[in-house]
Amino acid sequence: MDDLTLGNNVDIAVETAYLPDQSDPESKRFVFSYHITITNRNEQPVQLLNRRWMIVDGNEQVQEVEGEGVVGEQPVIAPDESYSYTSGTVLATSVGSMQGQYQMKADDGQTFTAPITPFTLAKPNALH
Repeated sequence: MDDLTLGNNVDIAVETAYLPDQSDPESKRFVFSYHITITNRNEQPVQLLNRRWMIVDGNEQVQEVEGEGVVGEQPVIAPDESYSYTSGTVLATSVGSMQGQYQMKADDGQTFTAPITPFTLAKPNALH
């Protein structure tokens, strides 16, 4: 199985939330959480090794974040199993977006990339 097939067999679902209690719009601080569920549709276990995010705010300011694992873990996900975690980010605007990728390793030793399609971060009623 090639890298593309392995990566395409990893489903990534995202739910976002605006956190008003942690945000301070007057100081241009908008805090969002994102809950991610990663489901392995491959026929072998896969391990999440690294993450890479591109976070863009409403002013087109880009932050790139790279690092090992997610929330301090490098989970191994068995076939047809899922791994979920919640993290967050701070934007200077009430609307932004995120996209990225996970670098993963299959049980047979192949490394591959699982793409995270762009998703929107928005304070309620910020988008008209």
